[in-house]
Amino acid sequence: MDTSIMLILAVVWPLTGVLSGILMARRGYDPLWILVALPLGLLFLPIALERIRRQPAVVAFGATGEPPERLGQVTGTRVLVGLDGSENSHRALETVLGLFGDHCGLLVLAEVVTFDATEGVTNAAVDDASRRLADIAAGLTYAGEVHTEVLTGPPGPTLSRFAEQQDMDLLVVGRRGRGSSAGLAGAVSTFLVERSPVPVLVIEPKP
Repeated sequence: MDTSIMLILAVVWPLTGVLSGILMARRGYDPLWILVALPLGLLFLPIALERIRRQPAVVAFGATGEPPERLGQVTGTRVLVGLDGSENSHRALETVLGLFGDHCGLLVLAEVVTFDATEGVTNAAVDDASRRLADIAAGLTYAGEVHTEVLTGPPGPTLSRFAEQQDMDLLVVGRRGRGSSAGLAGAVSTFLVERSPVPVLVIEPKP
């Protein structure tokens, strides 16, 4: 085989795999897929294209079930808070309670997990997220209606989609999360500010 062709293949093969893995990570999958994609190269491309067709979804409702419709059942502001276990996401929740108090008619706490987290036998990541949200909800002094939901998909589009579907008045996130693929990092808050059809409040980290 011609040397130039071999050089091109040596570059294109792993590059295609890496780019496919990055695309999957941006669409709600674990970044570790990049390591899987690297040696597979072009062979990984159809795998990536098949998987990125998945749409964001709710994978677990809390004990209070799905948030009620607006039709006369809930008065006051409907607020969705995106949480990821980070200090700043908790600060976002505290800010909401401080700003709205009893004027918040419906408070929904949501955590986003990767698509991979829903494909295991035990769904441990989903269960962990459900427990975290339940513990947070149980510790609130807020007297209004609280719902918790675990969502799956890329964080920005998933939160935006859920907020619109549930007819929320406001979506609140922290500027920086834990830094994981499903964390509410700066890129996610930027996406929400630019693309969300629901008004977004971004809480900055402490100086």
